[in-house]
Amino acid sequence: MLNMMGELTRHGYGLLFAAIFLECIGFPIPASIALLGVGAACAHHLLHPATALVIAVAASLIADTLLYLAGRKTGWWLLSMLCRVSVNPETCILRSADSFYKRGSKTLLFSKFIPGINSLAAPLAGSMSMRMSTFLRFDSLGALFYCGGWLAVGYLFSDVVSLIASTITRAGHFVLVAIIILIIGYICYHAYLWYGARRYLAVDRVSPMTLKELLQEPESGRNILVADCRSHGYYDSGARRIKGSIRLEPNLLPSGADTLPPDCEIYLYCTCIRETTSSRVAWMCAQQGLKVHVIEGGLRAWTKADLPTEQVPAEDVVMLPRFN
Repeated sequence: MLNMMGELTRHGYGLLFAAIFLECIGFPIPASIALLGVGAACAHHLLHPATALVIAVAASLIADTLLYLAGRKTGWWLLSMLCRVSVNPETCILRSADSFYKRGSKTLLFSKFIPGINSLAAPLAGSMSMRMSTFLRFDSLGALFYCGGWLAVGYLFSDVVSLIASTITRAGHFVLVAIIILIIGYICYHAYLWYGARRYLAVDRVSPMTLKELLQEPESGRNILVADCRSHGYYDSGARRIKGSIRLEPNLLPSGADTLPPDCEIYLYCTCIRETTSSRVAWMCAQQGLKVHVIEGGLRAWTKADLPTEQVPAEDVVMLPRFN
């Protein structure tokens, strides 16, 4: 325990700033535990409470302001990146945006206490054009409530926190084993997901240049249909798609596959890593007896090859609600 308190004395403020900052920008860092530990250290007169509070609130405000500005500039893109851990990124964004819009700026007062929206509130405020003065006012109060609350709990219950820390220190080997088990479990979980998705690997893939050549051979008599199966949530005003492609909403499948002409060769694309969405959609379409292929690299590879694109039609764009 003395070693742990000594580390807090030497590096406590820096560790606190790093923990708060990383949690606010979306890393799975338990900043509340750092705040509890610093609060206990303050109770033992190893750190200064006011200094710790100022540093914690400053770290939160800096991270949140960066996300606010990034959200204001990038819109859907940043939100989809932050929601990537969600099973359904579109639902993650739309539900958060709807809840945030209905409750308004007051959401910033308690958002840091809510898992899932704690790292989305700041970019949502920027994407939905909340005034910066309003954002800073409510976000600073929210950071004060969050950081001050956990610091106060650590301060008031410092003996309990110290006992827990001492127990963890004595049980270091058991903690290490638990961490190893968690890592193995994480790896096994992703291996299970990969195993479940291996059926999608059988879907035929074609390069952008191959598809370009096929589209330039109308005399071949092949009926080709190119379909964009990105989720609506990845769209923003000014977004582009492959020229001549149609919209295929992945969340409406497999029933939505009935709208596709059975006599066409269908080429699907998305913007996911390893064409995850388009491969899944292609597999479901294949189960309906359709002739489907996946464009390798998706829209990014198509654009990189300098092949023709067009702006996404306005009716396919889902805009975030705006405060202004």
